[in-house]
Amino acid sequence: MRISELKKKAKILIPFLTPQSTIYIPHLLRHLSLGQQRILFILALFILVILYFQFYYHPLPRPSEELNQEIVVEVLGEVRNPGIQIFHHPPTLKEAIEKAGGLKDAAFFDMDSSSETLETGTLVTIAKESQKISPSPPLVKGDAAVQSRTLAPDGEEGLLKKKVEGIKQEVIKVKLGRMEARKLLVFSIPLDLNRVTVEDLCLIPGIGESLAREIVTYRERRKGFRSVEELKNVKGIGEKKYKDLKVYFIIK
Repeated sequence: MRISELKKKAKILIPFLTPQSTIYIPHLLRHLSLGQQRILFILALFILVILYFQFYYHPLPRPSEELNQEIVVEVLGEVRNPGIQIFHHPPTLKEAIEKAGGLKDAAFFDMDSSSETLETGTLVTIAKESQKISPSPPLVKGDAAVQSRTLAPDGEEGLLKKKVEGIKQEVIKVKLGRMEARKLLVFSIPLDLNRVTVEDLCLIPGIGESLAREIVTYRERRKGFRSVEELKNVKGIGEKKYKDLKVYFIIK
């Protein structure tokens, strides 16, 4: 290309760099071929798309992706703030109790068991029980320290065993279970296919009472599900329906 031609094209492109460039765009386009105009249009469109995704488009995470990062544990019973607790890591039993405000009253609690890690959807029930603790080893007949001689009504000598009262102590009992199905579904936590009831299944979109009964009947007949994919063997569940339902279940 000659230098004169380059100068001519440079003069044509200069208007793009000035604030008044929009005035000269129609005049500029007349100097470009139809193919060049198409390329210019595609290039401008491409730049606009890049700018949109860079500055304006902020996609929200899918609910399942966001909730899978959270560990949901429900703590009920003898705690100050019973209810659902949310963690961003698998908590220990001790952490779950502490987040629920701690125990209501002072009681004996086995700290060794409190290091157990909980999975999402766990229901922790804290109960308090009174237990008798013997203050000394069991007493043995014939021990001089625990028996005294007395005269029986018939004049015979008898043994009177000393009575020892046990000491009562408050002991914390922890029961681990599974949260209610309706609560699990709120947090997008799958239900255990081998534990759900007909009522639980009816909470799932796309499952009515008749289909729920078919699922439970199949489970009872087969002694439980081996995999979620077995749902396709249930009457009324085809490939399409299975794809919609499989995200709601797990096998444990």
